[in-house]
Amino acid sequence: MLKFQGKVAVITGSGTGIGKAIATKFAENGASVVILGRRKEPLEEAAKELQDVITNVKSNAFVKIFAGVDVSDEVGISSMFDELKKSVGTVDIVVNNAGVSGPVTCFANSPMTEFKSAVAIHLTGTFWTSVQALKAMKAGSKIITISTFFAEERPLEQRPYRFRSPYTASQGAKNRLAEAMSWELTQKGIISIATNPGPVHSDRIYKTVYPKAAAEFMRVSGFEILTPQEVEQVNNEILPLMGEDEKTVKEGIKNATSKMAKIKGITSEDEIRNLNTTITSLLSKIQQIAEKVQLNTSKMIADEQFLSQPQVAETVLALCDDEISKILNGKVIPGDRVFYPVKPHITSTIPESKADFGSKVVVFTVDASEDSDIARVEFLAQNIEKSGGKIVILFSKNILKESQDRLSKFHSHSIDLTNQDEVMRWLKTATEKAGAISMIIHVTGKVPSFPKITELSRSQWDSVVDKFILTPAIIGQECLGTFVPGGAKNPPLFKGKSGTMVIIGPDFPVGPKVTGAERAKVDVFRGALRPFTTTVNQELSDVLKSNVRMFLVLPGSVDGTEPNNERIFSAVKYFASVKAVSSSEVIFYPDEIRS
Repeated sequence: MLKFQGKVAVITGSGTGIGKAIATKFAENGASVVILGRRKEPLEEAAKELQDVITNVKSNAFVKIFAGVDVSDEVGISSMFDELKKSVGTVDIVVNNAGVSGPVTCFANSPMTEFKSAVAIHLTGTFWTSVQALKAMKAGSKIITISTFFAEERPLEQRPYRFRSPYTASQGAKNRLAEAMSWELTQKGIISIATNPGPVHSDRIYKTVYPKAAAEFMRVSGFEILTPQEVEQVNNEILPLMGEDEKTVKEGIKNATSKMAKIKGITSEDEIRNLNTTITSLLSKIQQIAEKVQLNTSKMIADEQFLSQPQVAETVLALCDDEISKILNGKVIPGDRVFYPVKPHITSTIPESKADFGSKVVVFTVDASEDSDIARVEFLAQNIEKSGGKIVILFSKNILKESQDRLSKFHSHSIDLTNQDEVMRWLKTATEKAGAISMIIHVTGKVPSFPKITELSRSQWDSVVDKFILTPAIIGQECLGTFVPGGAKNPPLFKGKSGTMVIIGPDFPVGPKVTGAERAKVDVFRGALRPFTTTVNQELSDVLKSNVRMFLVLPGSVDGTEPNNERIFSAVKYFASVKAVSSSEVIFYPDEIRS
């Protein structure tokens, strides 16, 4: 009997690539497979191949297609599992594989619609697929989540992944979500494991991620006679040409030249010829950088080999083994073999600082209502004022009226923090009325109290993702726009500029008997903000050569101690110092002190 005969495996994003390879391995081992994705044609082609496999192994298994199902689509995923429960009965394995590259650009230039879409597919898609699958699962079923090694931590390290801020935020949260689900599903006998396979041979890497990253390097500084904005426009035309035949490339460059000539108002034949030469050189340079990125990554691997897609599929099947899965339940398997050394980005030590806030303008954006959160804002604001600073508080219109009243003692306004245009307008108004802003402090507040993540409704889940991932991203992007106006489209403006953003929260739970499940829930969202912050800082310091910085303060400790607002203020005061700009440490745990 084949190992997975009689089992039903659902694989998301399975029309092509890694998902298709996983579906094939399951079919080879006797499983019935359910494949889904946004595009119908690849799924139909994959289904034919999978049916051939099933015929060859004589397993009497089946293939089911759900075309046009986007994992971020609430109704589509819910309806699919309702139908599977009726027609199939039990789903034994779910593999959360669906993903997109997302925007590959500096965070300042990342369209928020694309940022939100990447989070919706990678993180929300994983959550909703897993939760809805529970309707058709029984004891012994497995949820396998495929994430990325770039979001994982080592002692005092947090890996950044420049130009991929929504991707890293999503992946970091996905790993922590897999852990949290294992705590919550253990009573049902359902297993949750995540695996980070590392670099894998795929079209997405070679045709999308590496070329787009290379193109972003070129955009940041401009290229020859092209400004950064013009490089971006040309890149949109020429990147699809990579890997095409010589005739197609020449014709594509000719079209790109014609479009850019009109934009620049170039009419002479000599200038058009020079422009064509520049664009040809740009494509060649992008190709060289993309190949260098690939080579440099391979040099960090002992045998210098990326994994193949079938090798990733073998890993997934191994994790679905009944005995192995019991041993690894709740684990994030660091399948990557990349030795990726980074500077230490995490610390609990707050350096001494004599910096003051004399005449500096500090803006708080507050998305919190709990008494302890408001007390923290009051404490920090009062101490900044004592140090000579000017305070402006922009609080969410959704926070409690009592909390709004407490903050009204400062110069404050109620706004919609989820509306990027409104945030931009208020920061501009604060600059005009109070002066140039030197620091923006965003207070997330605590993760709401709810029994289990896996019992959240979709609207509840969307609300916490907005609060702890998307709103900090919106505030962060508008911070950068405030500190460096026009810098998103003209990156050289960032060079040497200053400004500080601080994200505070969410806190770890407080109390003498905090459970692992309670900590795991909170860490889903802390797990998003850690790689996000580190990635944005790497772009600011290493790519944009800027003195603008983003810091993350995570109050509370693993042993449930009450957060110390004085230590948080010490951290904020340090962030205002010149010394903080040159430090590699950007994530602070002020309460994780050991005697």
